[in-house]
Amino acid sequence: MVRLNELVTWSNNLLQVDDYQDYCPNGLQVEGRAEVRRLVSGVTASLALIEAAAAAGADALLVHHGWFWSGEEARVVGMKQRRLKVLLRHDISLLAYHLPLDGHPELGNNAELGRVLELVTEGRFGKGPGGGIARHGVLPRPMSGAELAAHIGQRLGRAPLHVSGGERPLRRIGWCSGAAQGWIEQAAALGLDGFISGEVSEQTVHVARELGIDYFAAGHHATERYGVQSLGDHLARKFAIDHEFIDIDNPV
Repeated sequence: MVRLNELVTWSNNLLQVDDYQDYCPNGLQVEGRAEVRRLVSGVTASLALIEAAAAAGADALLVHHGWFWSGEEARVVGMKQRRLKVLLRHDISLLAYHLPLDGHPELGNNAELGRVLELVTEGRFGKGPGGGIARHGVLPRPMSGAELAAHIGQRLGRAPLHVSGGERPLRRIGWCSGAAQGWIEQAAALGLDGFISGEVSEQTVHVARELGIDYFAAGHHATERYGVQSLGDHLARKFAIDHEFIDIDNPV
C-alpha cells in the first residue's frame, strides 16, 4: 500500500514533469481514495478502460492519454461526464503522463519501443529536454524496407503502413511513438535511412519519397503501449502494490 500523494510525487519527480511544456496537465488529474493498493494502467482514459479498471478493483488508473487537453471543451457534459462519473463512483484516481512518459530515458515510450523493435539507440532529436523525445540508432542488421515492415508487424502485432524512400538497405533508423510524423524531415536531415512513428499524414508520403527516407506508420496506440506498462511495473516494485495493464484494442 502507498499513499496517493506519495505515489504522485514520486512519479512526477521520476518523469521530471516540470521540464516539459505539454498540451495537458501531467500527474494527478482526478483525485480518488487516499491509499493505493491496486494500480491499473492503460494507454488512454477511455470509458472502456475506466470501466475495466473499476471491474479490476483499481484504486488508481495510470494512463498516457489523459484529459483536459489544450482547447478541450471545459464543461463536464456528455462523454466527459460519463467517464468522470464512473471514476468518482468508484473513488478511482486518474494519473496521466504524456510527453514526460514519451521522453523518459529508461521507462518511456520511445525507450521501450526501441527495446521491443530491437533498435540500438545512438542519440535523440526532436523537441523536449535531453536532446528531444525522439530517438535514432541502428537496426540489429541491415534490412530492406519490406523486411523492416515485417519485423515491426511481428513485434507490435500490427502491420505498419510502409512508404518507400528508395531501393537500398536500411541501417540507421529514427523513431518516435504517437503522432510524430512531422519530424520526418529532421530524421532525413540526420541522414537516417528510415523513420518509424505512429501516424501518417498526407504530406508525409511525399516527404518520404522526395527526401529518400523510408517511413513506417506503425500505429499510435501500438507504439504507445509499452511506456505506461513499464512505469506501472516500476511503481509496483517500488511501493509493493499490485499492477495490471489492460489493453483496450485500438486499430489507429
